[in-house]
Order: sequence, then C-alpha cells, then structure tokens
Amino acid sequence: MASWCVRSVRQSYSLLASPALKRAPLRLLCTATQQKNGSGSEEEAEKPEQNAAEKVLAEEKGKLEEQLKEMTEKYKRALADTENLRNRSQRMVEDAKLYGIQSFCKDLLEVADILEKATESVPKEEVTSQNPHLKNLYDGLVMTEVQIQKVFTKYGLVKLNPEGQKFDPYEHEALFHAPVEGKEPGTVAVVTKVGYKLHGRTLRPALVGVAKAP
Repeated sequence: MASWCVRSVRQSYSLLASPALKRAPLRLLCTATQQKNGSGSEEEAEKPEQNAAEKVLAEEKGKLEEQLKEMTEKYKRALADTENLRNRSQRMVEDAKLYGIQSFCKDLLEVADILEKATESVPKEEVTSQNPHLKNLYDGLVMTEVQIQKVFTKYGLVKLNPEGQKFDPYEHEALFHAPVEGKEPGTVAVVTKVGYKLHGRTLRPALVGVAKAP
C-alpha cells in the first residue's frame, strides 16, 4: 500500500514537471497578446473608415447648407418681386380710379370752352333790365359755367389761368414770345386758352404768349 502511494506521488510530480505544462502558460499568454493585438489592429482599421464617413458627412452638410442659402435667397427675391408687383398693381388701380375719366373730361373741356366764349362774347353794357331776354340768357350761361366748374373741381379737374405767372413748360404751351410792356421776361403775358389739370396731372396745357426782353 505504501509503495502504491509513493508511485502515485512520483507520477503526479512528473506531470507537473513536464515541459508541456510549462509551455502551456506561455501559449496562453501569446494567445492573449495576439487577441489584444488583433483587436487593436481592427480598431486602427476602423479609424480610416470613420474618418472617411465623417468627411462624406461634412461634404454633404456643406452642400445642404449651400442649397439652403441659395433657396433662402431665391425666397427673399420672390417675396420682393411679389411685393413690387402688389405695389404696382395697387398704383395701377388707384391711377385707374383717378384718371379713368380723363377722356371724358377732355371732351367736357370743349363744352366749358364754348360756354366761356359765349359769356365773353355778350356785351356787358347791353346786359341790363331794359333787355331782359339777353340778361336772362347771359345769367343762364354764367350759372351753367359756374356749375360745370364746380363739377370739375369735385372730380379733381382744376382750371389753369396762368396770366402773370412764370412760364412752366409742364403746364403751359407757348404760342409766341414777344416783348410786352410792364411784363417781366419769362412770364405769361397773354392766355389765349386756359388749361386744366386732373388730380395734379396736366390734362391740357394752357396756350399762352410769353413776354421776352426787348
């Protein structure tokens, strides 16, 4: 029994002292080192891929920002164009309201001219109670002329009678230039036909004679 125990102990010692068991830890250590190095290599391999992906994302971001900037500029220009179009349309509507009667007013000016000439042609010394028919006719003409001027004023039509005023080529049309005693050069000396303005715009210039230096 004792000899069997001794043999068992010797065999155990032989196994522990064998080279294979001594090399086992070294192999384990090498395997662990290789695994560590392998994982490090994988991480290093992943880094270029991550950098490339970040670069692509940065490029896409830049493109999107540029597109956003371009679309914003287009949107702003579109808003400005729309606002300008709205303002122009509004001005056109307002002008149509103000000057839509321009042609009609021009036709009425001829009537006003005839009434004015008719009242001027009546001899004032004959407009007396002794000549009631002429007096009534004259008074009717004057009342009609006054009434038509009131209607003109109501709709923005104003008479231009620039006698004695400085000549304005935007409101007056010079028929002649002549030296006139008592008149400064460049002023309106004679008005042969009155003019009219519609809401501040010259509808018909006054026909005038302009004084000049002798």
